[in-house]
Amino acid sequence: MNHQHIFKQGNPERPLLLLLHGTGGTEHDLFFLGEAIDPEASLLGVRGNVTESGMNRYFRRLTEGVFDENDLDYRTKELIAFLDDASAEYGFDRNNIVAIGYSNGANIAGSMIYSFKDAVKGAILHHPMVPFRNRQLPDLHSLPVFIGAGTNDPLCAPGESTELKATLEGAGSDVSIYWGNAGHSLTNEEVVAAKAWYNKHF
Repeated sequence: MNHQHIFKQGNPERPLLLLLHGTGGTEHDLFFLGEAIDPEASLLGVRGNVTESGMNRYFRRLTEGVFDENDLDYRTKELIAFLDDASAEYGFDRNNIVAIGYSNGANIAGSMIYSFKDAVKGAILHHPMVPFRNRQLPDLHSLPVFIGAGTNDPLCAPGESTELKATLEGAGSDVSIYWGNAGHSLTNEEVVAAKAWYNKHF
């Protein structure tokens, strides 16, 4: 398989939580978050295949806040193929995956949603940006999404979060948004809100 990763078996009746780190992270980073959201779930932490100044990422960017969309497309397809292979390798239900991403990881999770119908069953996106503009989205009526955003996030302006919410809702997704005021940080309050959303939907 084409990504360094860690798989932890949980209750096969629960969703598999796909854990996608932020810039500079590793496949280990969000295990604490997955365990907080659903202690019974299987966990799959995946490392990004791109490096920028020695930091792991899931796709290249042209400058701060400007994505290399061609590379994002390629890396998104690569991650989808990895999930197909991993489900065969580990025996989890490919149709029962909830993505949990932070920052760069949330952005590639968003790209999966924008690009493929039924890529995941649900998504928790902590401090994401809009992955693509002027793109026709698939039918997302069966996809619930949680967005964790910051009113004072220096890396992800509030307008990014509201645009992402509106675009996903326009394709039929049921989107909830949580607003914090701790910049780009992932706070305990945001995790608690994400867990409450997850318990409502899964």
